[in-house]
Amino acid sequence: MSNIIEDDALAYGNDSTDSNVTSSSASNSNVTSSNVWVDWIVELQSLAQAGLTYGTGRFDLERYERIRQISAEMMARIADMPPEKVAGLFCNETGYQTPKLDTRAAIFRDGRILLVRELDGRWSLPGGWCDVNVSVGENTAKEAREESGLDVRPVRIIAVQDRNRHNTPRYAYGVCKVFMECEVLGGAFEANSETTESGWFAPGALPAMAVEKSTAEQVALCFRAHEAGTAWTPVFD
Repeated sequence: MSNIIEDDALAYGNDSTDSNVTSSSASNSNVTSSNVWVDWIVELQSLAQAGLTYGTGRFDLERYERIRQISAEMMARIADMPPEKVAGLFCNETGYQTPKLDTRAAIFRDGRILLVRELDGRWSLPGGWCDVNVSVGENTAKEAREESGLDVRPVRIIAVQDRNRHNTPRYAYGVCKVFMECEVLGGAFEANSETTESGWFAPGALPAMAVEKSTAEQVALCFRAHEAGTAWTPVFD
């Protein structure tokens, strides 16, 4: 197993160069087994966090804290990372644990969709984490402006997806992804700290995608919604 840190996210996935993997079936089996363990670890950490939030007894709180520590130590072993770093990413919240929110803008022109090029050279729909002081629609427009230079107006929800069911690598916490079709009001690409360029792509000519953020399947879903127009019914997991 190997891990990456993306936007301060604890992620985990299979490393195909692992010398212990002897076949694709063995690799898939290892990934499935590891995913089950991570699901259990995530649930333990969530239960411990809830206990720390609502518990009152001193001894119970100590037990919840120890369970949380154990979950971080187990995750560190699976992710092959220092326990201190995992604890900082995995156990850094208080209160009842809920999924994070990510928004993505689907912007069309002449039958093509707008993608932005990430710093690593791959492409994605413009978007990102939803800020605490803005709505889903406002965040979608803000991220589109920051990453593509375009001023847009969200007009409809395309889909609400559980990120771990559609994107890889899996994150060690929940993320809800909201895809919104937007209309362009103006603007043009400007140099920024997150993307290097933008481009318009036809359905059958997509570039290499940053799949942890946007997949070809998610882009295809946006195309179907655009073609359906006001007849589109938002899809969700």
